Amino acid sequence: MSLCPPFAPFFGFAGVASAMVFSTVGAAFGTSKAGIGIAGLGTFKPELIMKSLIPVVMSGIIAVYGLVVSVLIAGSLKPTGYSLFAGFIHLGAGLACGFTGLAAGYAIGFVGDSCVRAYVHESKVFVSMVLILIFAEVLGLYG
Repeated sequence: MSLCPPFAPFFGFAGVASAMVFSTVGAAFGTSKAGIGIAGLGTFKPELIMKSLIPVVMSGIIAVYGLVVSVLIAGSLKPTGYSLFAGFIHLGAGLACGFTGLAAGYAIGFVGDSCVRAYVHESKVFVSMVLILIFAEVLGLYG
Protein backbone atom coordinates (compact mmCIF):
# COMPACT_ATOMS: atom_id res chain seq x y z
CA MET A 1 0.00 0.00 0.00
CA SER A 2 1.36 3.39 -0.90
CA LEU A 3 1.96 6.10 1.65
CA CYS A 4 -1.26 7.99 2.36
CA PRO A 5 -0.82 11.68 3.23
CA PRO A 6 -2.43 12.84 6.47
CA PHE A 7 -4.33 15.64 4.68
CA ALA A 8 -6.14 13.24 2.31
CA PRO A 9 -9.34 13.03 4.43
CA PHE A 10 -9.66 16.81 4.12
CA PHE A 11 -10.73 16.38 0.51
CA GLY A 12 -13.26 13.72 1.49
CA PHE A 13 -14.74 16.00 4.13
CA ALA A 14 -14.77 18.82 1.57
CA GLY A 15 -16.88 16.55 -0.63
CA VAL A 16 -19.25 15.92 2.28
CA ALA A 17 -19.55 19.66 2.91
CA SER A 18 -20.00 20.44 -0.79
CA ALA A 19 -22.82 17.96 -1.21
CA MET A 20 -24.64 19.25 1.85
CA VAL A 21 -24.09 22.97 1.46
CA PHE A 22 -24.69 23.46 -2.25
CA SER A 23 -27.71 21.17 -2.51
CA THR A 24 -29.25 22.76 0.59
CA VAL A 25 -28.69 26.26 -0.78
CA GLY A 26 -30.40 25.20 -4.01
CA ALA A 27 -33.31 23.71 -2.07
CA ALA A 28 -33.61 26.84 0.07
CA PHE A 29 -33.63 29.07 -3.00
CA GLY A 30 -36.24 26.92 -4.72
CA THR A 31 -38.42 26.89 -1.62
CA SER A 32 -38.21 30.64 -1.12
CA LYS A 33 -38.77 31.54 -4.76
CA ALA A 34 -41.74 29.17 -5.15
CA GLY A 35 -43.08 30.30 -1.77
CA ILE A 36 -43.18 33.89 -2.96
CA GLY A 37 -45.30 32.79 -5.91
CA ILE A 38 -47.60 30.80 -3.63
CA ALA A 39 -48.05 33.82 -1.38
CA GLY A 40 -49.05 35.86 -4.42
CA LEU A 41 -51.47 33.15 -5.52
CA GLY A 42 -53.00 32.93 -2.03
CA THR A 43 -54.15 36.53 -2.09
CA PHE A 44 -56.29 35.90 -5.16
CA LYS A 45 -57.36 32.24 -4.92
CA PRO A 46 -56.68 30.69 -1.49
CA GLU A 47 -58.31 27.40 -2.52
CA LEU A 48 -55.40 26.68 -4.89
CA ILE A 49 -52.66 26.91 -2.26
CA MET A 50 -52.51 23.18 -1.46
CA LYS A 51 -52.15 22.16 -5.12
CA SER A 52 -49.47 24.82 -5.55
CA LEU A 53 -47.21 23.39 -2.85
CA ILE A 54 -45.70 20.88 -5.30
CA PRO A 55 -42.65 23.07 -6.14
CA VAL A 56 -41.86 23.49 -2.44
CA VAL A 57 -42.01 19.74 -1.81
CA MET A 58 -39.91 18.97 -4.87
CA SER A 59 -37.37 21.56 -3.81
CA GLY A 60 -37.04 19.95 -0.40
CA ILE A 61 -36.21 16.63 -2.02
CA ILE A 62 -33.10 18.24 -3.51
CA ALA A 63 -31.67 18.67 -0.01
CA VAL A 64 -32.33 14.98 0.70
CA TYR A 65 -30.19 14.03 -2.30
CA GLY A 66 -27.30 16.02 -0.83
CA LEU A 67 -27.82 14.40 2.55
CA VAL A 68 -27.75 10.89 1.10
CA VAL A 69 -24.56 11.52 -0.88
CA SER A 70 -22.83 13.14 2.09
CA VAL A 71 -23.74 10.20 4.35
CA LEU A 72 -22.39 7.77 1.76
CA ILE A 73 -19.14 9.70 1.47
CA ALA A 74 -18.78 10.11 5.24
CA GLY A 75 -19.33 6.39 5.72
CA SER A 76 -16.28 5.56 3.65
CA LEU A 77 -13.94 8.05 5.34
CA LYS A 78 -11.23 6.48 7.48
CA PRO A 79 -8.65 8.14 9.73
CA THR A 80 -5.87 5.88 8.45
CA GLY A 81 -5.36 4.22 5.09
CA TYR A 82 -7.37 6.84 3.23
CA SER A 83 -5.66 7.60 -0.06
CA LEU A 84 -5.40 10.94 -1.79
CA PHE A 85 -7.12 9.37 -4.78
CA ALA A 86 -10.16 8.46 -2.66
CA GLY A 87 -10.21 12.01 -1.27
CA PHE A 88 -10.33 13.51 -4.74
CA ILE A 89 -12.99 11.02 -5.84
CA HIS A 90 -15.14 11.96 -2.86
CA LEU A 91 -14.57 15.65 -3.46
CA GLY A 92 -15.67 15.24 -7.08
CA ALA A 93 -18.75 13.28 -6.04
CA GLY A 94 -19.70 15.93 -3.48
CA LEU A 95 -19.19 18.77 -5.93
CA ALA A 96 -21.20 16.99 -8.62
CA CYS A 97 -24.09 16.34 -6.26
CA GLY A 98 -23.94 19.83 -4.75
CA PHE A 99 -23.79 21.78 -7.98
CA THR A 100 -26.53 19.74 -9.66
CA GLY A 101 -28.64 20.27 -6.54
CA LEU A 102 -27.95 23.99 -6.73
CA ALA A 103 -28.95 24.10 -10.40
CA ALA A 104 -32.06 22.00 -9.80
CA GLY A 105 -33.11 24.22 -6.89
CA TYR A 106 -32.75 27.34 -9.02
CA ALA A 107 -34.73 25.73 -11.85
CA ILE A 108 -37.50 24.56 -9.52
CA GLY A 109 -37.66 27.99 -7.91
CA PHE A 110 -38.04 29.94 -11.12
CA VAL A 111 -40.43 27.46 -12.74
CA GLY A 112 -42.47 27.14 -9.56
CA ASP A 113 -42.76 30.89 -9.10
CA SER A 114 -43.79 31.71 -12.65
CA CYS A 115 -46.10 28.72 -13.14
CA VAL A 116 -47.87 29.21 -9.82
CA ARG A 117 -48.51 32.84 -10.74
CA ALA A 118 -49.83 31.74 -14.13
CA TYR A 119 -51.99 29.11 -12.43
CA VAL A 120 -54.08 31.91 -10.92
CA HIS A 121 -55.27 32.91 -14.39
CA GLU A 122 -55.28 29.58 -16.25
CA SER A 123 -55.78 26.16 -14.65
CA LYS A 124 -54.39 24.31 -17.68
CA VAL A 125 -50.89 25.42 -16.65
CA PHE A 126 -50.87 22.93 -13.77
CA VAL A 127 -50.01 19.83 -15.82
CA SER A 128 -47.22 21.57 -17.72
CA MET A 129 -45.90 22.98 -14.43
CA VAL A 130 -45.65 19.49 -12.95
CA LEU A 131 -43.89 18.16 -16.05
CA ILE A 132 -41.33 20.96 -16.09
CA LEU A 133 -40.76 20.54 -12.36
CA ILE A 134 -40.10 16.84 -12.87
CA PHE A 135 -37.48 17.63 -15.50
CA ALA A 136 -35.88 20.17 -13.15
CA GLU A 137 -35.87 17.61 -10.32
CA VAL A 138 -34.13 15.09 -12.54
CA LEU A 139 -31.17 17.50 -12.78
CA GLY A 140 -30.55 16.94 -9.08
CA LEU A 141 -31.14 13.22 -9.38
CA TYR A 142 -28.48 12.91 -12.08
CA GLY A 143 -25.91 14.41 -9.75
